[in-house]
Amino acid sequence: MVTLDRPKEMNALCQQMQVELIDCFDLMEQDESIRAVVLTGGEYVFSAGIDLKELSDLSGSTLDDYIKSMIKYLQKIYAFRKPVVAAVSGIALGGGFNLATVCDLIIASETAIFGHPELKFGLNPLFDSLRRIVGTAKAKELTMLGEPIGAKEALRIGLVNKVLPPESFMEGAKSVARELASRPAKAIEAVKRLSDIVPRLDKNTALEYEFEITALLFSRSERRDFMEKFLEELRLRKEKSRS
Repeated sequence: MVTLDRPKEMNALCQQMQVELIDCFDLMEQDESIRAVVLTGGEYVFSAGIDLKELSDLSGSTLDDYIKSMIKYLQKIYAFRKPVVAAVSGIALGGGFNLATVCDLIIASETAIFGHPELKFGLNPLFDSLRRIVGTAKAKELTMLGEPIGAKEALRIGLVNKVLPPESFMEGAKSVARELASRPAKAIEAVKRLSDIVPRLDKNTALEYEFEITALLFSRSERRDFMEKFLEELRLRKEKSRS
């Protein structure tokens, strides 16, 4: 589990934290024992967004470097080979909202609040990662109006995958991560790649591409072991239902 840890600043994403996130995900990508990751801000707040105090002091080349750093850490998480589950409690605003949307799944506490207030102080929200989840019309509404939404509305529009009580949302996120970690790693990686590439293709090319990936996965030697395990689980479930 990766935890943002600037509680006094409501986990505002300063440049040092961005660099640390890149380094952390680099290490986890190289560690084959890590099969899934939970990214959280803790029990009370996910992230208030980019550190505005730090940002207001930047100009010229330092601002360019800062923007490059922001791009790099979001790309690192978005392109991470293993599944990343965001566990969101409290506010996820601006850059914190962005951080949640580049994860694969979002498990939210009932206390979660998502919002893009950037236009209110003259900056543009990150649009594409949100559009990919909720569609263009709803992404325009959230980014242009800048009004925050709660966990139930986030679930209704498909922004989050599950909403749980504050006392159980973290364990819920860990449970989802454990379930993902139990799946064949190469197949999970393939689904991540497909979810990024397939929406950009016409339907015939998409079908061909998906079956190319299927053929590659089918040729892997451990495929038979996983299939036999799955069939055995089905057999046991059927026997249990009869008893």
